[in-house]
Amino acid sequence: MGDVADVNFTLVQLRYFVTAAELGSMTAASRELMVAQSAISAAIAQVERELGVQLLIRHHARGLSLTRAGERFLVEARDFLSHAAALAESARGLAGSLTGELAVGCFTTLSPFYLPRLLRRFADRHPGVRVTLSEGEVSAVQRALVDGRCEVALLYAIDLALDLDVRVLTRVRPYVLLPSGHAMAEAEAVSLVELATEPMILLDLPHSRDYFRALHPVEPRVRFRSSSYETVRALVAGGHGYSILNQRAATDQTYDGGYVVARPISDEVPLLDIVLASMRGVRLTARATAFTETCEEFFASVS
Repeated sequence: MGDVADVNFTLVQLRYFVTAAELGSMTAASRELMVAQSAISAAIAQVERELGVQLLIRHHARGLSLTRAGERFLVEARDFLSHAAALAESARGLAGSLTGELAVGCFTTLSPFYLPRLLRRFADRHPGVRVTLSEGEVSAVQRALVDGRCEVALLYAIDLALDLDVRVLTRVRPYVLLPSGHAMAEAEAVSLVELATEPMILLDLPHSRDYFRALHPVEPRVRFRSSSYETVRALVAGGHGYSILNQRAATDQTYDGGYVVARPISDEVPLLDIVLASMRGVRLTARATAFTETCEEFFASVS
């Protein structure tokens, strides 16, 4: 790609490339940036000439796609633009009052339990930062981190990629969820051996499903599967089986008016870490650092 010292392109040209690559269209980028399409095309061509590689493939009437070099460069360009914005803020004397956008990822089942309060605390401290959210299952959120679509993410420590830095925020213990009229509903604790012959309602999300099944001493008898936390609770309340979950709702009543009972597991089962993850080797912006500090204080107060 040539000597870095010989590379000469501007932040504006980088921003044009990132926008066109994300939208997959010169026309869409032109509308988004309110800049002539020819200016965007010329800017991207200049970046490609300076780097000595093709970043985008132009498809007639079908928009744009990234080359492999373009995919790698897009991740680096996003990070570079983010830090350039942080540098500008510091130069304007705004370091003490953070501004700008922070992209945060979150595993879908953690979101309703923590994000509302966590984001409120962060907004109270840093009202100038606009947080955008990217929710999904573990693999999807990790892809968002790798692609640069989010800077930090709240996840369970289940099958995380090796190229992530993780900061443990708290640890949660799995528990058994039973219908209110179950024979073991009044027990102080429940052994998974006692439930071996009973049907299970499995929270069926990638990685999570394997974690819940592995807690059992024998393969559980899965009757129903659902990717929805609340559907799992409702099925349990309806008497269709028991479940194992990590997060406990503030109420034992389900959406359809049924009731569930949470009981500790008497067997030795591993705790599950909730972590804040970011890409290894990528320096966090001041906004992400402030969010990390808020997360640590928040989880210390709720643990």
